[in-house]
Amino acid sequence: MAPCFNLFCLLLKNLLLSIEVCTFNSYFVYREMEEEQREVLLKKVYHEGCPGCRVEHLKDTQRGLPVRQLFFVWIVVLCNALPISSLFPYLYFMIRDFNIAKTEKDIGYYAGYAGASYMFGRALTSILWGMVADRYGRKPVILVGTASVVIFNTLFGLSLNYWMAISSRFLLGSMSTLLGPIMAYATEIFREEYQALGLSTINTAWGVGLIIGPALGGFLAQPAEKYPNIFSKESIFGRFPYFLPCLCTSVYAFGITIACCWLQETLHTHNENNKLSKNSYNALEAPCGFNAEEAVNEIEANKPTSKESLIKNWPLMSSIIVFCVFSLHDMAYSEIFSLWAVSPRKYGGLSYSTDDVGVVLAISGFGVLVFQLFLYPYLEKLLGPIIICRIAGVLSIPLLAIYPLIAMLSGFNLSLALNCASAMKNVLSVSIGTSLIILQNRAVEQHQRGAANGITMTTMSLFKAAGPAGGGVIFSWAQGRQRAAFFPGDQMIFFILNVVEAIAVLMTFKPFLVRRSQ
Repeated sequence: MAPCFNLFCLLLKNLLLSIEVCTFNSYFVYREMEEEQREVLLKKVYHEGCPGCRVEHLKDTQRGLPVRQLFFVWIVVLCNALPISSLFPYLYFMIRDFNIAKTEKDIGYYAGYAGASYMFGRALTSILWGMVADRYGRKPVILVGTASVVIFNTLFGLSLNYWMAISSRFLLGSMSTLLGPIMAYATEIFREEYQALGLSTINTAWGVGLIIGPALGGFLAQPAEKYPNIFSKESIFGRFPYFLPCLCTSVYAFGITIACCWLQETLHTHNENNKLSKNSYNALEAPCGFNAEEAVNEIEANKPTSKESLIKNWPLMSSIIVFCVFSLHDMAYSEIFSLWAVSPRKYGGLSYSTDDVGVVLAISGFGVLVFQLFLYPYLEKLLGPIIICRIAGVLSIPLLAIYPLIAMLSGFNLSLALNCASAMKNVLSVSIGTSLIILQNRAVEQHQRGAANGITMTTMSLFKAAGPAGGGVIFSWAQGRQRAAFFPGDQMIFFILNVVEAIAVLMTFKPFLVRRSQ
């Protein structure tokens, strides 16, 4: 009996163990089924015919560096940068040839308003074009922007008088739809791991524009005087001496307009509620024990809300305000530098030609490009954007203070000192701008970055419009006080620039500028 009893106990034990194993395996099978159903519910649903879903599907299936998308972002930003940067080398001479200024000292006054008209036009329409891009898509707005460069930049080069030049620049700025939508496009077209690369491509393309633009304006303006063997004074380039650099930019923009016909749209055109309903239908087929309602509520909880007020987001608004003050300083500096470089020596200038100014600005742009590509990312990781803003702002003040001393030099010493100072100043300015853009994007969630960029573009354009206008007025006023006892001539110009820079640096400290808590 004892062996039989022991055998029975052994069989019973094995049976209980088998039941336990089966129960354990069934539990995990059930859990796997539950997780699979949850993934079915929470997975993305791609709607047929929706361009945004098509891009999302491409992002989920594509691996490797998105070279084609990076190329499109790069060429569009360059198309936006060239009409702005190519103007400065020849604007002084263009205003002089219009014969609207009564004296040579008044040229800076009119040049300031000509430079400001573009930014003023952009400030009036940035929010409108952002709304159009959110309603009808990024691609049509980008196409409008590139086509407007072809039309209005050409008209600017063919300007017969001062008022035609101002009107064409104002219309070009009003139709300047590129920068805001392309920033949103760069955020939407790339996978998350490549979004930083896409945004840095914008800054890189802008740096290339700072090289090519001044070179175009400096070397191609007044071609009948510089290259008489190629361009006669009776040709269109002789009658319109500033048409050639504008024509080159317009031809490039025309090519970009054609290329952008193959640009991928990223805007979703379906109703988000349809997506939720389709997912909820999958939940009805879930096994018992799977809480479909809980998963649907999870979707709703994770969906971005658009009711958060950007105006009440102080980390965002404070970074925008600081960015605007720095932008005011930078645009005023850009206007004043070009006018100061080409103005006569008797007024404290350098008597440079358009070629000379173009070379200086191109070298500065190359310095910005190298710094942005190879040095800035490491400094940002080491110091953070706020510290970079403060250091760059503080270093800009003594740098600007030595500009009047540079005007006392001549020959090689003048060229060396001016190129080094200009390159360093532009590197510092772009570092500040890039750092503040990073702060702005980190201050909001991804679903609000488009609206935040629209606010930034509008306010920044207003300040950038005031920069050239105010800089031109200050330049003309300062040239009339060469014998003043307190900061005579160009010393007063750079003193006022330093005051604005110092105010902006003070605004980077708490309690004004604050970082968003993560």
